[in-house]
Amino acid sequence: MAKQPWYQDGLKFECTACGDCCGGAPGYVWVEPQEIAALAQELGLSVEAFERQYVRQVEEQKSLIEHADGDCIFLDPQTRKCSVYAGRPTQCRTWPFWDSNLASRRDWEWACRVCPGSGVGKLYSFDEIEIQRKSKQV
Repeated sequence: MAKQPWYQDGLKFECTACGDCCGGAPGYVWVEPQEIAALAQELGLSVEAFERQYVRQVEEQKSLIEHADGDCIFLDPQTRKCSVYAGRPTQCRTWPFWDSNLASRRDWEWACRVCPGSGVGKLYSFDEIEIQRKSKQV
């Protein structure tokens, strides 16, 4: 029998809309063509105009651009809320259930220290976590 992951009994998470996962140190918010198209439509832009204004090429992938301080371009600096929350990319939708946070209890504890919504709120079952985790590898 295969060994069950350490989080087999589920994990708690409830987004607090604090914006912490959307800012700080520079990084990447990877976007796929369908996500770019959806975001462009949400903002009333053509795909080409959206990409010129909000996307950067990083080797073979595309990422949303950031403000100079490392915050996501769609994180409102005053409210600390996502201005495209309903259409946010899969990478954003699946936080904190990323492989990097689920590799060990210690990694999950780190996620809980940096994200006030991790470890509290709704209990996600193992199956729900796996669906999120497999949605997009980060």
